[in-house]
Amino acid sequence: MLGIGVDVCDVARVARLVERTPRSRERLFSPGEIAYAGTGPAAAERLAARFAAKEAVIKALGGAVSGMSWHDITVDSDGAAPRLVLAGAAADQAVALGIGHWHLSLSHDAGVVIAMVVAES
Repeated sequence: MLGIGVDVCDVARVARLVERTPRSRERLFSPGEIAYAGTGPAAAERLAARFAAKEAVIKALGGAVSGMSWHDITVDSDGAAPRLVLAGAAADQAVALGIGHWHLSLSHDAGVVIAMVVAES
């Protein structure tokens, strides 16, 4: 194990953010993440889980990564268990640290989501 990261996120906070600042949705989330979130009551919960996952990855990478974009970390949910996909500066940092595999767990209850990531060699 080379790193771990955990983050919790308030679903209502994310819902307010994307409602108040619609461009934040495109700035923080990939087109695939936005499509997966969809619309309706579950959308904010799904986006909050992805935001928490991104924050957890940053923690597992050792903190802020120079030159990183929010789109450098995405959560792919192609029908199977969600998985992390890194690109750009985040992927470069993972390689520099010797990280070759990620584990991701997402959970939600009572308006709060949690993401935990484990980085392995």
